[in-house]
Amino acid sequence: MDFVVDVLEHLFHKDHEAAQRIMMTVHQRGLGECGVFTYEVAETKVMLVIDLARKNGYPLKCVMEKT
Repeated sequence: MDFVVDVLEHLFHKDHEAAQRIMMTVHQRGLGECGVFTYEVAETKVMLVIDLARKNGYPLKCVMEKT
């Protein structure tokens, strides 16, 4: 859970309270929204999250959806 909060704070620039809230939503519901970005920014953030999770041994899934 701390890893997810760190990712939200550092890659998505969420304050600690917002990161905690999003992390708990993901934990309880299985998904949560990190933000709304242009396609290119979202694509880059997804790749960064997946790479960081793999390097640290976490099975974190990150996807982007069109709104």
